[in-house]
Amino acid sequence: MKLEVFADADTVASKAAEFLAAEARRAVAARARFLAAVSGGSTPWKMLAALASLDVPWTAFHLFQIDERLAPEGDADRNLTQLRKAFGESSPLPEQNLHPMPVNDPDPERAAATYAKTLAALAGSPPVLDLAHLGMGPDGHTASLVPGDPVLTVADREVAVTQPYQGRRRMTLTYPCLDRARTVLWLITGESKATMLARLQRGDQDIPAGKVNSRHAVVFADRAAVP
Repeated sequence: MKLEVFADADTVASKAAEFLAAEARRAVAARARFLAAVSGGSTPWKMLAALASLDVPWTAFHLFQIDERLAPEGDADRNLTQLRKAFGESSPLPEQNLHPMPVNDPDPERAAATYAKTLAALAGSPPVLDLAHLGMGPDGHTASLVPGDPVLTVADREVAVTQPYQGRRRMTLTYPCLDRARTVLWLITGESKATMLARLQRGDQDIPAGKVNSRHAVVFADRAAVP
Protein backbone atom coordinates (compact mmCIF):
# COMPACT_ATOMS: atom_id res chain seq x y z
CA MET A 1 0.00 0.00 0.00
CA LYS A 2 1.38 3.38 -1.06
CA LEU A 3 0.51 6.49 0.95
CA GLU A 4 0.56 10.00 -0.51
CA VAL A 5 -0.15 12.90 1.82
CA PHE A 6 -1.46 16.30 0.72
CA ALA A 7 -2.19 19.54 2.54
CA ASP A 8 -5.96 19.35 2.66
CA ALA A 9 -9.07 17.59 1.35
CA ASP A 10 -9.40 19.88 -1.68
CA THR A 11 -5.88 18.98 -2.78
CA VAL A 12 -6.60 15.30 -2.20
CA ALA A 13 -9.62 15.62 -4.49
CA SER A 14 -7.74 17.40 -7.28
CA LYS A 15 -4.78 15.01 -7.15
CA ALA A 16 -7.14 12.05 -7.15
CA ALA A 17 -8.87 13.43 -10.25
CA GLU A 18 -5.51 13.65 -12.02
CA PHE A 19 -4.71 10.09 -10.94
CA LEU A 20 -8.08 8.84 -12.23
CA ALA A 21 -7.62 10.58 -15.56
CA ALA A 22 -4.17 9.05 -16.01
CA GLU A 23 -5.45 5.59 -15.09
CA ALA A 24 -8.29 5.99 -17.58
CA ARG A 25 -5.95 6.93 -20.40
CA ARG A 26 -3.64 4.02 -19.55
CA ALA A 27 -6.49 1.49 -19.43
CA VAL A 28 -8.02 2.66 -22.70
CA ALA A 29 -4.65 2.43 -24.44
CA ALA A 30 -4.19 -1.11 -23.12
CA ARG A 31 -7.72 -2.55 -23.20
CA ALA A 32 -9.89 -0.03 -25.11
CA ARG A 33 -12.02 0.81 -22.05
CA PHE A 34 -11.82 1.97 -18.46
CA LEU A 35 -14.04 0.42 -15.81
CA ALA A 36 -14.15 2.29 -12.50
CA ALA A 37 -16.39 2.19 -9.44
CA VAL A 38 -16.77 5.02 -6.95
CA SER A 39 -17.95 5.36 -3.37
CA GLY A 40 -19.75 8.30 -1.82
CA GLY A 41 -18.49 11.18 0.30
CA SER A 42 -17.72 14.88 0.01
CA THR A 43 -14.11 14.46 -1.17
CA PRO A 44 -15.06 12.01 -3.96
CA TRP A 45 -17.69 14.43 -5.27
CA LYS A 46 -15.01 17.13 -5.46
CA MET A 47 -12.79 14.61 -7.26
CA LEU A 48 -15.47 13.92 -9.88
CA ALA A 49 -16.17 17.63 -10.36
CA ALA A 50 -12.46 18.17 -11.03
CA LEU A 51 -12.30 15.12 -13.29
CA ALA A 52 -15.00 16.57 -15.54
CA SER A 53 -12.59 19.22 -16.81
CA LEU A 54 -9.61 16.93 -17.44
CA ASP A 55 -8.39 15.06 -20.50
CA VAL A 56 -10.33 11.80 -20.15
CA PRO A 57 -11.41 9.31 -22.87
CA TRP A 58 -15.03 9.65 -21.81
CA THR A 59 -16.58 7.50 -24.53
CA ALA A 60 -14.59 4.51 -23.22
CA PHE A 61 -15.04 5.38 -19.52
CA HIS A 62 -17.62 3.26 -17.65
CA LEU A 63 -18.58 4.26 -14.13
CA PHE A 64 -20.13 1.87 -11.59
CA GLN A 65 -21.15 2.36 -7.98
CA ILE A 66 -19.31 0.80 -5.06
CA ASP A 67 -22.40 1.09 -2.87
CA GLU A 68 -25.75 2.79 -2.62
CA ARG A 69 -28.46 3.38 -0.04
CA LEU A 70 -31.86 1.83 -0.63
CA ALA A 71 -33.56 5.21 -0.97
CA PRO A 72 -35.96 6.77 -3.52
CA GLU A 73 -34.77 8.17 -6.83
CA GLY A 74 -33.39 11.67 -6.36
CA ASP A 75 -33.11 11.34 -2.57
CA ALA A 76 -30.29 13.44 -1.11
CA ASP A 77 -29.06 10.29 0.69
CA ARG A 78 -28.42 8.58 -2.62
CA ASN A 79 -24.82 8.50 -3.82
CA LEU A 80 -26.17 8.65 -7.36
CA THR A 81 -27.88 11.98 -6.63
CA GLN A 82 -24.61 13.49 -5.44
CA LEU A 83 -22.63 11.89 -8.26
CA ARG A 84 -24.83 13.49 -10.90
CA LYS A 85 -24.59 16.83 -9.11
CA ALA A 86 -20.78 16.56 -9.04
CA PHE A 87 -20.57 16.06 -12.80
CA GLY A 88 -23.05 18.86 -13.42
CA GLU A 89 -25.72 19.35 -16.07
CA SER A 90 -23.17 19.20 -18.89
CA SER A 91 -21.64 15.93 -17.70
CA PRO A 92 -18.90 14.68 -20.05
CA LEU A 93 -19.71 11.07 -19.14
CA PRO A 94 -22.15 9.55 -21.65
CA GLU A 95 -25.35 8.59 -19.87
CA GLN A 96 -25.13 5.01 -21.14
CA ASN A 97 -21.68 4.71 -19.52
CA LEU A 98 -23.05 5.39 -16.04
CA HIS A 99 -24.25 2.20 -14.35
CA PRO A 100 -26.32 2.97 -11.24
CA MET A 101 -27.19 0.32 -8.71
CA PRO A 102 -30.89 -0.61 -9.19
CA VAL A 103 -31.89 0.07 -5.60
CA ASN A 104 -35.47 1.03 -6.49
CA ASP A 105 -36.29 -2.61 -7.24
CA PRO A 106 -38.74 -3.81 -4.55
CA ASP A 107 -36.69 -7.02 -4.28
CA PRO A 108 -33.19 -5.92 -3.15
CA GLU A 109 -31.63 -9.37 -3.49
CA ARG A 110 -32.88 -9.65 -7.06
CA ALA A 111 -31.54 -6.16 -7.73
CA ALA A 112 -28.12 -7.14 -6.39
CA ALA A 113 -28.04 -10.15 -8.74
CA THR A 114 -29.03 -7.88 -11.63
CA TYR A 115 -26.17 -5.51 -10.87
CA ALA A 116 -23.74 -8.42 -10.73
CA LYS A 117 -24.84 -9.32 -14.27
CA THR A 118 -24.29 -5.71 -15.39
CA LEU A 119 -20.75 -5.88 -14.01
CA ALA A 120 -20.07 -9.23 -15.67
CA ALA A 121 -21.34 -8.01 -19.05
CA LEU A 122 -18.64 -5.32 -19.17
CA ALA A 123 -15.91 -6.51 -16.81
CA GLY A 124 -15.96 -10.26 -17.44
CA SER A 125 -16.85 -13.23 -15.28
CA PRO A 126 -15.67 -12.89 -12.62
CA PRO A 127 -15.59 -9.12 -13.16
CA VAL A 128 -12.32 -7.20 -12.94
CA LEU A 129 -12.55 -3.45 -12.43
CA ASP A 130 -9.69 -1.23 -13.54
CA LEU A 131 -10.11 0.96 -10.47
CA ALA A 132 -12.15 0.84 -7.29
CA HIS A 133 -12.33 4.05 -5.28
CA LEU A 134 -12.89 3.56 -1.56
CA GLY A 135 -13.33 5.76 1.46
CA MET A 136 -13.33 4.84 5.13
CA GLY A 137 -15.53 5.78 8.06
CA PRO A 138 -14.36 6.53 11.60
CA ASP A 139 -15.64 3.05 12.52
CA GLY A 140 -13.38 1.44 9.91
CA HIS A 141 -16.13 0.62 7.41
CA THR A 142 -15.54 0.91 3.69
CA ALA A 143 -18.03 0.72 0.81
CA SER A 144 -21.06 -0.51 2.80
CA LEU A 145 -19.02 -3.23 4.43
CA VAL A 146 -19.76 -2.28 8.01
CA PRO A 147 -18.68 -3.84 11.30
CA GLY A 148 -20.75 -6.86 12.24
CA ASP A 149 -22.81 -7.06 9.04
CA PRO A 150 -23.28 -10.52 7.43
CA VAL A 151 -22.07 -9.19 4.05
CA LEU A 152 -18.53 -9.17 5.46
CA THR A 153 -18.46 -12.94 5.00
CA VAL A 154 -20.00 -13.09 1.51
CA ALA A 155 -17.56 -14.94 -0.74
CA ASP A 156 -19.77 -16.21 -3.58
CA ARG A 157 -21.37 -12.98 -4.87
CA GLU A 158 -20.10 -9.72 -6.35
CA VAL A 159 -22.95 -7.62 -4.96
CA ALA A 160 -24.86 -7.97 -1.69
CA VAL A 161 -27.40 -6.10 0.42
CA THR A 162 -26.67 -5.09 4.01
CA GLN A 163 -28.72 -4.90 7.14
CA PRO A 164 -29.80 -1.37 8.14
CA TYR A 165 -26.87 0.95 8.86
CA GLN A 166 -27.43 4.55 9.91
CA GLY A 167 -31.09 4.14 9.06
CA ARG A 168 -30.79 2.56 5.60
CA ARG A 169 -30.12 -0.82 4.07
CA ARG A 170 -27.49 -0.60 1.36
CA MET A 171 -26.30 -2.39 -1.75
CA THR A 172 -22.55 -2.92 -1.91
CA LEU A 173 -19.82 -4.57 -3.87
CA THR A 174 -18.30 -7.40 -1.84
CA TYR A 175 -14.70 -8.24 -1.00
CA PRO A 176 -14.26 -10.70 -3.90
CA CYS A 177 -15.19 -7.98 -6.39
CA LEU A 178 -13.10 -5.26 -4.74
CA ASP A 179 -10.08 -7.53 -4.36
CA ARG A 180 -9.86 -8.22 -8.10
CA ALA A 181 -9.61 -4.51 -8.99
CA ARG A 182 -6.39 -3.66 -10.78
CA THR A 183 -6.04 -0.56 -8.61
CA VAL A 184 -7.69 0.47 -5.34
CA LEU A 185 -7.67 4.21 -4.70
CA TRP A 186 -8.40 5.20 -1.11
CA LEU A 187 -9.36 8.82 -0.34
CA ILE A 188 -9.09 9.45 3.40
CA THR A 189 -9.46 12.92 4.87
CA GLY A 190 -10.07 14.43 8.27
CA GLU A 191 -8.72 13.98 11.79
CA SER A 192 -11.50 11.54 12.68
CA LYS A 193 -9.93 8.98 10.32
CA ALA A 194 -6.40 9.07 11.78
CA THR A 195 -6.73 6.07 14.07
CA MET A 196 -8.36 3.94 11.40
CA LEU A 197 -5.85 4.99 8.74
CA ALA A 198 -3.07 3.65 10.95
CA ARG A 199 -4.96 0.38 11.29
CA LEU A 200 -5.59 0.24 7.54
CA GLN A 201 -1.89 0.66 6.88
CA ARG A 202 -1.16 -2.23 9.25
CA GLY A 203 -3.65 -4.42 7.40
CA ASP A 204 -5.71 -4.79 10.57
CA GLN A 205 -8.44 -7.26 9.61
CA ASP A 206 -10.46 -6.44 12.70
CA ILE A 207 -11.85 -3.48 10.75
CA PRO A 208 -13.73 -3.95 7.46
CA ALA A 209 -11.37 -1.65 5.53
CA GLY A 210 -8.40 -3.73 6.60
CA LYS A 211 -9.80 -6.79 4.85
CA VAL A 212 -9.50 -5.25 1.38
CA ASN A 213 -6.53 -6.51 -0.65
CA SER A 214 -3.85 -3.84 -0.34
CA ARG A 215 -1.42 -5.21 -2.93
CA HIS A 216 -2.49 -2.72 -5.63
CA ALA A 217 -3.68 0.05 -3.32
CA VAL A 218 -2.74 3.70 -3.10
CA VAL A 219 -3.96 6.03 -0.35
CA PHE A 220 -4.43 9.75 -0.93
CA ALA A 221 -4.80 11.39 2.50
CA ASP A 222 -4.71 14.88 3.90
CA ARG A 223 -2.40 15.83 6.77
CA ALA A 224 -5.22 15.78 9.28
CA ALA A 225 -5.88 12.09 8.62
CA VAL A 226 -2.28 10.97 9.04
CA PRO A 227 -1.55 9.78 12.59
